[in-house]
Amino acid sequence: MKGDEPDLHEIDRYDGGVGWLAYPNETMERASHAFAVENEEADADDVWVVDPVDAPGVDDLLDGLGSVAGVVVGLDRHVRDSGELAARHDAPVYVPEWMTGVTEDLGPDVDVERFGSRRADTGVEASRIRDSSVPPWQEVGLFDGETLIVPESLGSASYFRGDRERLGVHPMLRLTPPTSALSGLDPERVLVGHGVGVHERAAVAVEDAISDSRRKAPGLYAKTLASALPF
Repeated sequence: MKGDEPDLHEIDRYDGGVGWLAYPNETMERASHAFAVENEEADADDVWVVDPVDAPGVDDLLDGLGSVAGVVVGLDRHVRDSGELAARHDAPVYVPEWMTGVTEDLGPDVDVERFGSRRADTGVEASRIRDSSVPPWQEVGLFDGETLIVPESLGSASYFRGDRERLGVHPMLRLTPPTSALSGLDPERVLVGHGVGVHERAAVAVEDAISDSRRKAPGLYAKTLASALPF
């Protein structure tokens, strides 16, 4: 953010995971997340970081979970500060094997690893939420049976949410919500790439967001237009 200094704000703390906003006052509310996985051969747990935005204090936050094993890019537009954070921790950046147009934005000295339906050695399932050219959109969801991470299709920032929604489908996907990719899951919590996650009745929040996506689209678009008017 030009002219702004990052100011780390912790969000979404749970046993084995944490999130943060590097610029808590920005409209986009870009959220980053990290989760720990037990490493039986090391003194510290492995920490996996998802779509990070860097800020002073991030390394201390991660050190509290364990040792950074890798950084995951969850959306083709969410390279963010993945390369810088990975280089600082001497860790690879992990990109889905089907995702394109990402590696060139990471820098020439970044070690890039590709992964498929399971994020290497973590027990976390990786599902293709969207892979389309219209609109251009490549997004992977991560789910370990308890925690669901959705980088972009769902969010809790104001511009995602319609009336009485805790989570909302991205405005660009309101008429084509990711029903097949996100239905039928039963997460205890949902973490998103824009805004604070949902930690209570999370499965209900996901189903409500998907099922109400089209019906609440006109109200969301009207709210967004009204917020842009100069009065």
